[in-house]
Amino acid sequence: MRRRDAIKQLSIAALSLPVGLNAGASEQQRKAHLRTSICAYSFRNELAKKTMRYEDLVRLAADLGVDGLDLTVYWLPGTTDDVLLPLRLLAYRSGIDIQSIGIRTNMCRATPELQDAEVTALKPWMDVAEKLGARHIRVFGGSPPKGIADDQAVPWAVATLKKCAALAASRGMILGVEDDGAFTTNAERLVEIVKQVNSPWVGINLDTGNFPTDGYRQVEMCLPYAVHMHVKSNISEQGRRQPTDWERLLQMVAPVYRGYMSLEYEGNDDPRTAVPELIGTLQETLRKYAPGPNSLQKAILPGKV
Repeated sequence: MRRRDAIKQLSIAALSLPVGLNAGASEQQRKAHLRTSICAYSFRNELAKKTMRYEDLVRLAADLGVDGLDLTVYWLPGTTDDVLLPLRLLAYRSGIDIQSIGIRTNMCRATPELQDAEVTALKPWMDVAEKLGARHIRVFGGSPPKGIADDQAVPWAVATLKKCAALAASRGMILGVEDDGAFTTNAERLVEIVKQVNSPWVGINLDTGNFPTDGYRQVEMCLPYAVHMHVKSNISEQGRRQPTDWERLLQMVAPVYRGYMSLEYEGNDDPRTAVPELIGTLQETLRKYAPGPNSLQKAILPGKV
């Protein structure tokens, strides 16, 4: 088969796939497409102590051969152009995509006024994301006020997120609600919130290590609604924290989810040694379940073209 014919056939196949986030397709129809990333939060202590800078993380990402940098914003020295634009330039010149930023939010707002205030607080971070070139913002669901049950807070979170979704849609920005704390670490509840918001611009920032019980089952429930992922070195299963079974995880993820898998390291070892080791494991496993362009090239160019 000539190269141009093979590429044409692949393009036609891609156009025939269902449209939409994580749209249903059989494993045979849907080719896995996964990218690796480093989450800046992995280096939280170093960034806080200023022994590392965000620029160092860009260079590390390039050295490790990952695709992106998931930029938790807490330690930025500022949000002015003289801070953000050089970082964007360095990332581009290093071949690194700053695909996401992570911010602090609280969607559990009971009144329309508080909900509107949350939207107002989100606006400047959308400016930051745009200047860095990011298209996804990780947000938190927050915690219900004292004395308020989780189920009672769900309608508040839905109402706030709907308002944030309208802003996100107007800016072309995707919001990922993380399973982090309070009512969001229950997959059934988190999925229900996203479904009620009912916006293509709002999904789940799926963190594989944050569910307190039945980690793999809860991850699997959230995967169809995931717009971004954090993967961790440990996951809760059978009532205790266990090392992540990367084979098991990728077997679940590859047929359903397309996008970034951002390593977020929260262990006690030095992340400057732990992160490269874990990235190596993730990359090796990904090659089995989501072959990259080099594998495709070998498949369609076996000989003379």
